[in-house]
Amino acid sequence: MSNIFIDNYNTPHHTFPFDRIRLEDYEPAMLEGIRIENEEVERIVNNPEPPTFKNTICAMENTGELLERVTTVFFNLHSAETNDQMEALAQKMSPVLSEHSNDISLNPKLFQRVKAVYDYYHSDETKLQELTPEEQMLLHKTYDGFVRNGANLDEQQKEDYRKTTTELSQLTLQFSQNKLAEINAFTLHITDEKDLDGLQPTAIEAARLCAKEKGLDGWVFTLNAPSYIPFITYSSRRELRRKMHMAYNTICTHDNKENNMEICRRIVNLRLHLANLLGYETYADYVLVNRMAENKTNVERMLSQLTEAYLPTAQKEVAEVEKLAKEMEGDNFQLMPWDMGYYSNKLLERDYNINSEIMRPYLELSQVKKGVFGLATRLYGITFKHNKDIPVYHPDVEAYEVFDADGHFLSVLYCDFHPREGKQAGAWMTSYKEQWIDEEGENSRPQVSVVMNLTKPTDTKPALLTLGEVETFLHEFGHSLHGMFANTHHKSLSGTNVYWDFVELPSQFMENYAMERDFLNTFAFHYQTGEPVPEDIINRLQRSRNFCVAYSCIRQVSFGLLDMSYYDIKEPLTQDIIEHERQATRKVKLLPEVEGTCMTVQFSHIMAGGYAAGYYSYKWAEILDADAFSLFKQNGIFDKKTAQSFRDNILSKGGTEHPMILYKRFRGQEPTIKALLERNGIKN
Repeated sequence: MSNIFIDNYNTPHHTFPFDRIRLEDYEPAMLEGIRIENEEVERIVNNPEPPTFKNTICAMENTGELLERVTTVFFNLHSAETNDQMEALAQKMSPVLSEHSNDISLNPKLFQRVKAVYDYYHSDETKLQELTPEEQMLLHKTYDGFVRNGANLDEQQKEDYRKTTTELSQLTLQFSQNKLAEINAFTLHITDEKDLDGLQPTAIEAARLCAKEKGLDGWVFTLNAPSYIPFITYSSRRELRRKMHMAYNTICTHDNKENNMEICRRIVNLRLHLANLLGYETYADYVLVNRMAENKTNVERMLSQLTEAYLPTAQKEVAEVEKLAKEMEGDNFQLMPWDMGYYSNKLLERDYNINSEIMRPYLELSQVKKGVFGLATRLYGITFKHNKDIPVYHPDVEAYEVFDADGHFLSVLYCDFHPREGKQAGAWMTSYKEQWIDEEGENSRPQVSVVMNLTKPTDTKPALLTLGEVETFLHEFGHSLHGMFANTHHKSLSGTNVYWDFVELPSQFMENYAMERDFLNTFAFHYQTGEPVPEDIINRLQRSRNFCVAYSCIRQVSFGLLDMSYYDIKEPLTQDIIEHERQATRKVKLLPEVEGTCMTVQFSHIMAGGYAAGYYSYKWAEILDADAFSLFKQNGIFDKKTAQSFRDNILSKGGTEHPMILYKRFRGQEPTIKALLERNGIKN
């Protein structure tokens, strides 16, 4: 059959020919990929030779290449550049792909061979030592993957498992589609210029352009972050702030087909059922076996430690904001959620003579790219070359060749910067091709992508970012370094294929640089005059770096508590979702409850993403990143020796060894909460 996914691409570095991919290419390529992988599995199962690490474990690792290729492109674009036809195809193919995955993991003869290899090497410690640490990890991951996907179940249980996982795949897909539809459905259309009071020129210009694109007069604000956040922070029109807040925080709660209430309940209960089926009391128990945290007790202890350390300060921070609001508005004023951003920004301006917009003129996107890429060059010696011959899937996307310090090709990096209707909200890093080293020693290099929703350019201004958006860029770029530096033999252990509560270390580590004077001075120049950021502004920024830091921490803790509240249940959830959410987060609630609002129904991380029973990972990794960066602060934030150690021991190792082993090899000790508390100025 002739199909773009099967034919020779004839593109630089064998990158995907996005400009030639048609919607009708996906389904036949998926079906062909399923057929080929089934044949590959059959060859492994029917191999007359006794099962060995090479003919079973390595052979399994190398199956499904075509299917992986086409599904990678399809689902990456389903998040970054979707349309109605792709949504329909996703709904159609999701159960087919789920069934195929189950056919492999529930194949008794295949598992029998995998188990035979596993039992052989675990029958004697000296036999296990015949394998390298990476091979040991691959053996464990392969065997454990079968067990955790139902291989030890009886036939009736396997059928139950199939139905459960198929329904879950459909529901998580529907959850995301509903959220995107709701975000796209809302606009705040302003026609009276007075209603723009307080807004920064950048936000007003972007809203004017948005209105123009929609064929409207006036100004249009949306629920995409570059539009929503400036509005909720700067608009002096309280009623309009309330309208925006309520629109955002009631996504997928309305009485329409995009309502996610029952979908969330069903997802939670199906995951509980899945865990019970596999012998675990709760879904959290099932998940945390393969995490650094290891168990619920350790997660709960961390969340409790953070609450105890940060909650008193967070309460004081909110009280300070409300005090200022009452000074401005009168003693009867009650601080509501749609007020926090506005009045905290006023407090920031009063106490530090600074606001979240102050850096925008100095953070033009092309300069920020130079700064972020230049940081990687300074730390690791790698360089970036924009290559317009590499096909991209949207004009906003830029493709770069990345070269190592010795000039060797390292990776392809795609950067997708701006929001659009076919793109999910938020920011993420993904991979189009993993790295691996084949038996001949050829190192097949990765193709990674960072996808964001940063401020767009307008008719009169280039894309000018906030410091928060620069932090987002650094965060996703940190993930991309984890992918680009990958140097492992097996692709399933490569790059970001690590324990979920370790994966955020490389990304959050990079965020530390956003406030560093020596980093800002390398790229932050006024987009019109070319003048560097005044030292006075940097001084004020650094003095304000812990402004409302406890409030932000407790907000993250509340998300972690909400997550665990769903996945630590032992009986099916019957309670009203909104009431459940309120009870789960009540002890860390800092602002009044608002009738009708709900986080759960738009909480993609824990409902449709990989963070179910894992949202605590952000705070877990923050403890790691503060501890890791403290070594850089000690040795110099651009110290090449420390950076090389971070690359060698963390970034290039992927999931080849347990993350605590890797971390201790880099740091020389286990992490403690001390560095985070010190960085945040919290007394413990």
